Amino acid sequence: MLLRFTKMHGLGNDFMMVDLISQPVTLNPKLIKELSDRRFGIGFDQLLTVRPPARPDSDFRYTIYNADGSEAEQCGNGARCFLGFVRDEGLTTKSTIRLETSNGNITCKLGKDGNVTVDMGKPALQPGKVPFVADSPQINYQLSLGPEYPDTFSISALNVGNPHAVITVPAVDSAPVLEAGPLVERHPRFPEGVNVGFMEVVSRKKIRLRVFERGVGETRACGSGACAAVVAGILQGVLDDTVDVELTGGHLSISWGGDNDTIKMTGPACRVYEGRLQI
Repeated sequence: MLLRFTKMHGLGNDFMMVDLISQPVTLNPKLIKELSDRRFGIGFDQLLTVRPPARPDSDFRYTIYNADGSEAEQCGNGARCFLGFVRDEGLTTKSTIRLETSNGNITCKLGKDGNVTVDMGKPALQPGKVPFVADSPQINYQLSLGPEYPDTFSISALNVGNPHAVITVPAVDSAPVLEAGPLVERHPRFPEGVNVGFMEVVSRKKIRLRVFERGVGETRACGSGACAAVVAGILQGVLDDTVDVELTGGHLSISWGGDNDTIKMTGPACRVYEGRLQI
């Protein structure tokens, strides 16, 4: 059968968007992994599906699959693209929508400038909710990577819809993203794996960030990673409550008021092309 899809990106974090409301397609991990191949398939960081909601307080069900076929709980850049996609496809005329995810609901709002703001919810800092193995909650934890990598890192561990480890580095350009990233991603203290952010603090209002995403590798941008890094920096006392995050693919604005406030992420969503694929 023919599968209709749309390719989109948020700051170079690219997605294959699939409407499962109007076409009855079954996706499995093997097929998703094949489609993610940039030489033999479509190529993407994540595949995002649109489904009907299970609850009456939501507009759509938002499901995220990594390039390796595994399912992710959250993707901030993808949520922005999701809103643009369902509006372009005529699935809604709303400028604000509420999405079901596997880790709770999030809200997306289209701004007059065309950017999309996503309410990512409240960060979870308790180790058991990340999940991360630790005796008690701390702002920073010491993490040893074992004989494969001699350095010990000071990390923040938190969940912003999916698990993140944030490491502060002097300069992201020379950060060991490809060397240490995979070792932190699959570290036994993160039983479900983790996304790994390397953060350079430029000022109280700006950071630079590179992210090694769980199940994907390094991407040009990671919205939830930007949220996690800003929350970590605010908790460490080095960032203000609204921060410009410079990623390889561009900039995001992240705001968090602390305590019980939710995280707000604002950035672009871009449509690249539409296609049909025989599966």
